[in-house]
Amino acid sequence: MKKTITLDINDKPITFHIEPDDYNRFLNEMQPNNKVSPAHNFLMRTVDEGCKEELKELLLIPGAPLTIVGDLVEEYTPDLRITVGKSKRSPNSSDATP
Repeated sequence: MKKTITLDINDKPITFHIEPDDYNRFLNEMQPNNKVSPAHNFLMRTVDEGCKEELKELLLIPGAPLTIVGDLVEEYTPDLRITVGKSKRSPNSSDATP
């Protein structure tokens, strides 16, 4: 699902155009010890050309890449309602007692 999202960051409207491939690439780039670079790259890949210079300035603020990407991803991803139910075991399962 392609989505255009505008975030107001420090009173500046910054527009992003996100497609599933962009989002998936961001998730695949995330590593336990490397989160800032993937966030920065995702933001720069998806920002509208007219907002790119303003975003570059904002990304110099400590913590900004992760804060911005968090809000952007929250807006991009749909709300899912997931309920985990008890799993049904078959009578032939290896856990069954004789």
